[in-house]
Amino acid sequence: MDEKPHYKQKEHLTYPEVTMFEMVRQCAEQFPKEPAYEFYDKKTSYRDFLRRIERAARAFYAWGIRQGDAVTICMPNTPQAIDCFYALSRLGAIANMVHPLSALNEITGYLNISESRMILTVDLFYEKVESALAGVDHPVTILTCRMQDELPLKLKPLYLLKKGREYLRFPRKPHLLWSQFLRLGDNDIINPPMPVFDPERTAVILYSGGTSGTPKGICLTDLNFNACALQAMEAIGEEFRKGYKMLSCMPLFHGFGLGINIHTVLIHGACCILMPTFNSKSYASMLRRKRPNFIAGVPTIFEALLHIPQLDGLDMSFLLGMFCGGDSLSVELKKKIDAFLREHNASIQVREGYGLTECVTASCLTPKDDYREGSIGIPFPDTVYRIVRPGTDELLPPGEEGEIILKGPTLMTGYLKLPEETARTLRVLSDGDTWLYTGDLGVMDKDGYVYFRQRLKRMIITNGYNVYPSQLENIIDSCPEVSYSCVIGVKDPRRMQRVKAFIVPADGVEPSDELKEKIMEQLRLHIARYALPRDIEFRSELPKTLVGKVSFRQLEQEEEQKEKAQEAVNA
Repeated sequence: MDEKPHYKQKEHLTYPEVTMFEMVRQCAEQFPKEPAYEFYDKKTSYRDFLRRIERAARAFYAWGIRQGDAVTICMPNTPQAIDCFYALSRLGAIANMVHPLSALNEITGYLNISESRMILTVDLFYEKVESALAGVDHPVTILTCRMQDELPLKLKPLYLLKKGREYLRFPRKPHLLWSQFLRLGDNDIINPPMPVFDPERTAVILYSGGTSGTPKGICLTDLNFNACALQAMEAIGEEFRKGYKMLSCMPLFHGFGLGINIHTVLIHGACCILMPTFNSKSYASMLRRKRPNFIAGVPTIFEALLHIPQLDGLDMSFLLGMFCGGDSLSVELKKKIDAFLREHNASIQVREGYGLTECVTASCLTPKDDYREGSIGIPFPDTVYRIVRPGTDELLPPGEEGEIILKGPTLMTGYLKLPEETARTLRVLSDGDTWLYTGDLGVMDKDGYVYFRQRLKRMIITNGYNVYPSQLENIIDSCPEVSYSCVIGVKDPRRMQRVKAFIVPADGVEPSDELKEKIMEQLRLHIARYALPRDIEFRSELPKTLVGKVSFRQLEQEEEQKEKAQEAVNA
């Protein structure tokens, strides 16, 4: 385990003691005329981006936001959201990042736990956010953006005709339009003080299921994000430079979207092509028209690429990097994506990353030219991985499966207002360092390559045996008749749990008993009898989480509800 791996990568990086805003400002001073981001063909240069940030920061300061105050950003990927995020960093305030499709009660909870004084949202979600305030235990002002304010002139009338006019009556007093609020920042006499860099200061709160499966606020610092961006650049091995573009589809309320798709790009002088939502048609259009050099997403996004007719015949040699994270990429899906790239004249392969929001996002990535089947790659510089016996600090030898733990400069400071949860996840070991217990099972080989096996919490126990859903999913997905699958444990009176597989057939394939049997034959070749699915259910699609992962939890909840309904009938 302590042998030096053969791959080449810097052992130590230098992390400037500055805020995220200051990293962007340094880049803007170096590349003032280059585009920082693009939104529906409207480009904003780094010089103008810096001006927009400063204007927003003055507005927040004039309104009364000070260092340590929290402001919630409940937005898709839009210019207003990006400007607001870095304006809060400029002030030393806290950006509380929330998915706009969160349930009303969830938004209430996020505002309460973060003690946010303001919330920025888009007019489409104004009514829900306003309703959420009914349960908030302190005053909160809503700032409402309008999409048309950031559209190019040619698109504004069309947007107003289709959608914008529905929301012109928002917001209601005492809340504010973002465009009106910004006028508070037109007074150049206002000059907010620059915060003193503090490596322990909470700069961002992201929300995640965490390692125990319940929603928690994850407190992250300027150092965490800056270190992640610098580490990612070293691990990627391609220079993000002026003229290069990243198709920024992953949402900024997610560590992968904010840390890689946005911050990594903006501190290296490249351009973010902002996409507020994902759909296959618009994604294909962006690939054709914008020819981005880098794309990043979850497996379901890249699986969708395989079935988009608009991409037929497209020369994708413009791609320099394709990165998959947020969920496990099956070996079979990787093979399909790599074949798709070759067919479209791209000289790259999809590279899988691994990480958790507790360390911003990715902390491990497959090397550019050294893929090992099933591996999630090697740790980022200054990030150390170990495999230990689950729940202990007992180090396991190469090739033996255990819990993945890691340490490095991207580790969160803790869960917001949850000291006991924090203590279970962040542990100081005998070396005196703090380690993050991921709750994931994995293996490390003698060269330092890591292999993700399974989330501990997803393990199915049937008849006393441990069954790992990802193992079954890999085999099911290898069948040419299958698009993708999800395996869960279902309550069973004799076995405790029985295994059930949900399967989406490939395009043009009809569900049938013959197809079920063919899949079962494939499983029998590789899986012990006790681990075989007792049920197979075909569906046209499977539920997704807010960031596009297949939601195994929702499928589990559906099965639990069916079980309760059946018990009520039997009673």
